Amino acid sequence: MATVEETVVGGIADQDLLDRIIAEQAGRPGALLGILQRLQDQSPNKYLPMDRLEYVARRTGIPQSQVFAVASFYALFNLEPQGDHIVAICRGTACHTRGSRPLLERVKLQLGLRDPEAEGADKVSLTTPDLRFTVRTVACFGQCALAPVVEVDHAIRGHVSEQGLIREVEQLRKDSSR
Repeated sequence: MATVEETVVGGIADQDLLDRIIAEQAGRPGALLGILQRLQDQSPNKYLPMDRLEYVARRTGIPQSQVFAVASFYALFNLEPQGDHIVAICRGTACHTRGSRPLLERVKLQLGLRDPEAEGADKVSLTTPDLRFTVRTVACFGQCALAPVVEVDHAIRGHVSEQGLIREVEQLRKDSSR
């Protein structure tokens, strides 16, 4: 019979991985950030499920509220499953004035993403139901001279046009359907 902790984290292999990551970071400055980063990197769909955050809290003795506060504060952490392909659109001032809003709206339309709660919001993170794409906004990439800037699967693109972004996303769709 599985222990409660095995059930909570999805099995003995997950528990062993979590324990190993926690042990590697123990005693280091910023250990919680390191633990969460490693857990997210090891997680399918690159996110931190609530059961894993709760497990980290129990194992480290850090209050659950603090673990959740850290995971929800930093933009690099995801609390929802992420798509296989990430399209991140800069919403900083330079990118905004050079057309990042239409880029965001166009790629959302292209992928059929709609979230009434996020309409008009500058902070967006939407994932297609098939988990193939996540579209998100970021405050700034620090590449203002290249505005508007988009990051596609960790590759920065500058001076992005709607047509160029549409083509790139369509190519990713074709490549990932093979």
